[in-house]
Amino acid sequence: MNTTPSLTGTHLRTYKTIFQHPISHNLGWQDVHALFRQLGQVEEEPNGNLKVTRNGQTLVLHPPRTKDVSETDEVMSLRHFLERSDTLPPESPEQEAHWLLVIDHHEARIFRSEMHGTIPVQILPHKPEDYFRHAHNSKEVSRGQEKPDPNSFFEPVARVLQGAGQILIFGTGTGTSSEMAQFVAWAKSHHPELSARIIGSLTVDEHHLTTDQLLAKAREFYANIKIS
Repeated sequence: MNTTPSLTGTHLRTYKTIFQHPISHNLGWQDVHALFRQLGQVEEEPNGNLKVTRNGQTLVLHPPRTKDVSETDEVMSLRHFLERSDTLPPESPEQEAHWLLVIDHHEARIFRSEMHGTIPVQILPHKPEDYFRHAHNSKEVSRGQEKPDPNSFFEPVARVLQGAGQILIFGTGTGTSSEMAQFVAWAKSHHPELSARIIGSLTVDEHHLTTDQLLAKAREFYANIKIS
């Protein structure tokens, strides 16, 4: 059993209880859910199930009938999931990997698209203390609000993607309202080598898609490219 060094306190006790022999019947569902939120990503599905993703492994938890994990097979399911997901699956070199950039004017999220349950690098449009341009002309001021310098948003995104492989971009809006289109144009001007690795840009309704759905769309896109 790998006790996962990052766990402490209640989370560590819950982890050890799952692996206890003989099987414990004093394991609370709330403690299990809290543990999985600490170890991976937990997403509530429309039917009330909880989908847990960790290191490329997935477990679906059904709404508990009692406050405790009372069935032996339930405990064994938790145990097997933790064992399977204790190590990351082998990764391809970064320059050969497929990447997904999801960008709008609120944030940019960068994923390894082939990795299930991948946790994104998240970049916000600007850091006021470092990048915010205090502009005072009419073009840079909208309704009394200063407009951030595009470089303060796009340059950190480009740094993360340096040395990456093929890049697919998802965004919302069209024309000047599309941060995706602006980034593509900016990359072509400022980072031609990165721009050459952008193989597609698609408009999606990202706010109504889960992370897994976004990654699934990206994998489908890359798969179709290989076929063609």
